[in-house]
Amino acid sequence: MRKKTFAAAALLAAASLTLSACGSGDDDGGSPVSVVSEESGTEKAATVLDKPFEKPDLVLTDTNGDAYDLRKETAGKPTLIYFGYTNCPDVCPLTMSNIAVAKKQLSKAEQDELRIVFVTTDPERDTPEALGKWLKGIDSQVVGLTGDFDTIQAGARTVGITIDPPEKDKDGKVVSMHGTQVIAFSPKTDAGYVLYGEDATVDDYTADLPRLIKGQNP
Repeated sequence: MRKKTFAAAALLAAASLTLSACGSGDDDGGSPVSVVSEESGTEKAATVLDKPFEKPDLVLTDTNGDAYDLRKETAGKPTLIYFGYTNCPDVCPLTMSNIAVAKKQLSKAEQDELRIVFVTTDPERDTPEALGKWLKGIDSQVVGLTGDFDTIQAGARTVGITIDPPEKDKDGKVVSMHGTQVIAFSPKTDAGYVLYGEDATVDDYTADLPRLIKGQNP
């Protein structure tokens, strides 16, 4: 199993640098500045945190246009949270697809227990309708959330994820620079105790999800 443990302070410092320009066609902009899920000479997908993150205190809008209290709605449930956007041509859809494919390997009861939450980093374009349409093609059970950018940015920051306001690149394309980590929250403590980088594969999630659902280390 590919895993490692980080000191929380070091992780926060590294995670704040991990940005990926998902919408950019520029090769340099498409790579993260720092990848906290990797370590020289090793191949590890799961980062087990020695000091878990608190779940973001976010109340946003779901794909039905209803208010969604993240802490309340996912309390006591194994939860994966990812910050990204629907117009991303590479990292975001690949990450969500990997998780969705791995989820299908679970039993029906386990699938129903797992909460997968996608929080947009581009709320101006990712309306509830746009999110719903995009997520339907990946997994209809995924919760899509949108809302005020400043609120989303602040919530992401509490779990070490940096998000920059969407802006146009030199080709006129709107890009969203954001951290690409997936954070797993325990059903036992509601704390984010495992982190995955964009290098995590379907096989990684397939192997780890059964343990994450029980609140165990992968």
